[in-house]
Amino acid sequence: MVQKIDEISEHVNQVSGFIPLLLEELDQVMVGQKYLTERLVLGLLIGEHILLEGVPGLAKTTSVKTLAQTVKAEFKRIQFTPDLLPADLLGTQVYQPKTGEFDIKKGPLFSNIVLADEINRAPAKVQSALLEAMQERQITIAGKSFDLGDHFMVIATQNPIEQEGTYPLPEAQVDRFMLKLRIDYPSKDEEKMIMQRMSSSSESCKVKAVVNPEDILNARKVIDTIYIDDNLQDYIINLVAATRDPEANQLASYAGMIQFGASPRASIFLNRAAKAYAFLQRRGYVVPHDIKSIGMDILRHRIILTYEAEAENISTDDILKALFDTIEVP
Repeated sequence: MVQKIDEISEHVNQVSGFIPLLLEELDQVMVGQKYLTERLVLGLLIGEHILLEGVPGLAKTTSVKTLAQTVKAEFKRIQFTPDLLPADLLGTQVYQPKTGEFDIKKGPLFSNIVLADEINRAPAKVQSALLEAMQERQITIAGKSFDLGDHFMVIATQNPIEQEGTYPLPEAQVDRFMLKLRIDYPSKDEEKMIMQRMSSSSESCKVKAVVNPEDILNARKVIDTIYIDDNLQDYIINLVAATRDPEANQLASYAGMIQFGASPRASIFLNRAAKAYAFLQRRGYVVPHDIKSIGMDILRHRIILTYEAEAENISTDDILKALFDTIEVP
């Protein structure tokens, strides 16, 4: 077994050579956002969707655009508004008078990395259209299905402070996002660095493409082979099970706080994300720290709190911190 793990680690080292280059390019634009850049790269490596939550001005849009530039990916940004229609995302049929036939005009979802800006401002029918694309990785226009390919990835943003004129995301759609990231303000030193860097009106950091899409696909194959021990798999199951029945898992004080716990999709994503996090560290095996590092981002949007929890001002992050502190690490 040790020999097998050594072989996997050697393979990981060979394939993950682009990771430092990628993070270095992102850091040229993103000051003090190591948490955000690591998670964006993590989502890219797994090929799953990400939900970003934070107040305006924290470089959410800039970070996604920069990520697309560094990996030679086609990038589209969609500004979600209340008057948006499904056809604005998917595309539609256009009549051609010369030929007397209908041509299909593809929408902005036909891209590699799609930024869905302020996703909670669009009505339910638009969110449903996006859900099909996210879930099936295909789009249907006029009864004809189009494959979106292996590189398709949705990164959505939402603003937590303005709730007027917004449509809360359905639970099914929120569950489709592998990660929900809470973006916080930079420190004083980081903000000073940002201010100095952006002091000129013509100042803009140029990044170069350092990764090919084929490199990402190769990395995904290697990530699947990364070793995770049975005890760590049990640890993941115990963490997720504790969100469904906190009283049975030494979290009696939160027994009336959780209405619905995390689904099995949480276990699947946590297992895959832990492997990808190990790959980011250029390791061929998963350690408990990998699971703890990424666990909050996987679980925070999969737990539905009761009115009692909201009345006592207890957040999902509060419950998850207690959960990670209580559940025994193998």
